[in-house]
Amino acid sequence: GPYQPHEPGYGLYHPGYSPYDDQLPDHKSQMLAIQNAKAYLLKSSTTSGLNLYDHLANMLTKILDEQPTNAVDIIENISKDVKWAQFQKKMDTLRDEHEILPTFEAAEKHKALFLKANGEGDEELEEIGQTPLPNVMETAFYFEQAGIGLSKEEFYHIFLALKKLISVQPIKTCRFWGKILGLERNYIIAEVQYYEGEEEEEAEEEEVIEEGGEGMDEVEDEDQEKEKDEPPKSTYKPPPVIPKEENRTGANKYVYFVCNEPGDPWVKLPSVTPAQIVCARKIKKFFTGRLDAPVVSFPPFPGNEANYLRAQIARISAGTQISPLGFYQFAEEEGDEEEEGGGGRDTYEENPDFQPFSVAELVESLSTWVHHVPNILTQGRCVWFNPFQKSEEGEGEEEEDEEEKAEETDEPQQEIGPPLLTPLSEDEEIQNMPAWTAQPSTNLIPQHAVAILQSNRWPGAYAFASGKKFDNTYFGWGHKYNPENHAPALPQPVQAEYPSGPEITEARDPTLEEEQAFQAAREEALAAAEEAEGEEDAEDADEEDDD
Repeated sequence: GPYQPHEPGYGLYHPGYSPYDDQLPDHKSQMLAIQNAKAYLLKSSTTSGLNLYDHLANMLTKILDEQPTNAVDIIENISKDVKWAQFQKKMDTLRDEHEILPTFEAAEKHKALFLKANGEGDEELEEIGQTPLPNVMETAFYFEQAGIGLSKEEFYHIFLALKKLISVQPIKTCRFWGKILGLERNYIIAEVQYYEGEEEEEAEEEEVIEEGGEGMDEVEDEDQEKEKDEPPKSTYKPPPVIPKEENRTGANKYVYFVCNEPGDPWVKLPSVTPAQIVCARKIKKFFTGRLDAPVVSFPPFPGNEANYLRAQIARISAGTQISPLGFYQFAEEEGDEEEEGGGGRDTYEENPDFQPFSVAELVESLSTWVHHVPNILTQGRCVWFNPFQKSEEGEGEEEEDEEEKAEETDEPQQEIGPPLLTPLSEDEEIQNMPAWTAQPSTNLIPQHAVAILQSNRWPGAYAFASGKKFDNTYFGWGHKYNPENHAPALPQPVQAEYPSGPEITEARDPTLEEEQAFQAAREEALAAAEEAEGEEDAEDADEEDDD
């Protein structure tokens, strides 16, 4: 179409014409009109390549298959959907690579936590005695009363992860320390304590490495002594290295394992050194979630993110691990011996006669709470170490005595921190703000409230107490509160230049004319000296002839 008057089919769409009139057109002309109409519908579009006949057929097929309500109202949308389906690939030579969703990966990790080991479920509940596995869900319940903590699902996954850790490591005590947030991933931290004798092997390996290093230093010293032409040695003496505290003492009393998510393998953090704690106090870095990530800061941090994380854990534990007054007590025998030796008490035990405080008493007065973790000194240790102790124990030679006298004048004074079980009421304020905030979990039902303490010095550190039960936890970024903006330490001042004098001033090179004049003057001087010597020889000869 459009049809001409002499063509069959002309007048089909004109008003007043109907194929049902008494006078029907010829059958041949009707079939020809149908063929012409179909040929017109089969013409392909020059833009999309589609034809109207197939498009209408697909539309009718879609309508009959789906049978939507009020199809006439959505006929335009059906037409668009049919056209859009023509441009989608139906067949491909490559197989589709299904994207693994993060939820699926997390489910695969958590799946291993719910699997029992061989023979693990055969034991009866009555035969299970004391276990180092803490009741994480009970602790989560108490903290939940104050709106603190994680979701129940995550707490239960951590519960299962701690159970897996205990089944692999020879652990005596275990506690969920908390969760430190990171930019990429977070850290779930477990605080454990080994059985006696389990850490001796690791300590021996470290001693062997240190002894090997000392042997290499001695060989290098011998090689340097053999050298004849030695450059001048520097008189600078570096400050003595403060050794780290031994295992089960001070800042290394506990061992810490971390993982990014429940189900990931637990990684043991290394022991902390005083240098790392001292440097961690001067910097402020966000954690990335990767233990091997470098810590770029000034002053330079001696280690990677694993060491920085361990240093922050030691600092947070020393400042926020608290317990109700009277829950712990000092051992009488050990306390008397330590007092005689001049040191503070560093060990304690549970008090079997402890009488718990009421929630009102725990909230009203901070003197009902005490620190049960030793304070870290400015030196980076819990127990002060004399860096000049080795030199004082040397032989009594005169030279060494003189050096010791000179060192004694600059010897630092011994640091003494607050003793163990010091009440929180003695903590320093933060610009007229108390170091702790105490409040009940609810004021509507005080009969079943729980005492909650929040640290203002370390945001994210909390403690609860209810009867004889208490616990500490931490959920935060691992940063200490600073009322002022953090200002990095400035670099040391630039050293002054060496004073310029004639002994170090470089002489100017002479010109060619000056060299020639100098050579001529030198030859004249030599000639004059030879003539003078000849005249003296002649005079001596004349005097001998006269004699």
